[in-house]
Amino acid sequence: MTIRWYFDFISPFAYLQRRRVRELARHHAIEYRPVLFAALLDRLDHKGPAEMPQKRRFTYRHVVWRARSAGIPLRFPPAHPFNPLAALRLCIAAGCTDESVDAIFDHLWRDGLRGDDAESLAPVAARLGLDAATAIADPEVKARLQRNYEAAVADGVFGVPTFALDGELYWGEDATAMFEDRLRDPAAFEAGEMARAGALPIGVERVRR
Repeated sequence: MTIRWYFDFISPFAYLQRRRVRELARHHAIEYRPVLFAALLDRLDHKGPAEMPQKRRFTYRHVVWRARSAGIPLRFPPAHPFNPLAALRLCIAAGCTDESVDAIFDHLWRDGLRGDDAESLAPVAARLGLDAATAIADPEVKARLQRNYEAAVADGVFGVPTFALDGELYWGEDATAMFEDRLRDPAAFEAGEMARAGALPIGVERVRR
């Protein structure tokens, strides 16, 4: 059983979920799949939360509240949303290890620092034994990120963070407990109202104008 964890460093919810992902990884095989959230939004013709002013304000305050409630240190980067490509590529260049994932998340969301280009990520890259500019420009790194996107599309991923397992998706930091329950008791997700809800027919569809 291999779990795929799709995430983007642009997502504060991925940062909040990261602590519990580390715990799950102690007992389960998890593949870390950095993916560009904006590419998924474009493909699905969706708006991100930050593209709607009132939702943006609520979401950011909600993130702060959830971090505070969970005892997770959090400070937003200087601007958000930001371009996460450099951070995603650096993570891949570093092998998507626990050390690299944590180092980049901490730089952005614990310390509240920029991470949108090689210069701003240079200290993180140095700790990982890499040159940021070289790592981010590596064609194979870029190709790997593209393959992650293609895998996400194949899995039906529509947002981040998302766990993918056995053809099912568990989206969002607030679905972490649900996913943990699924790991403990898969049968409970295959019968009764859970099974019925998963196959419920559509009653009406919104007409787009």
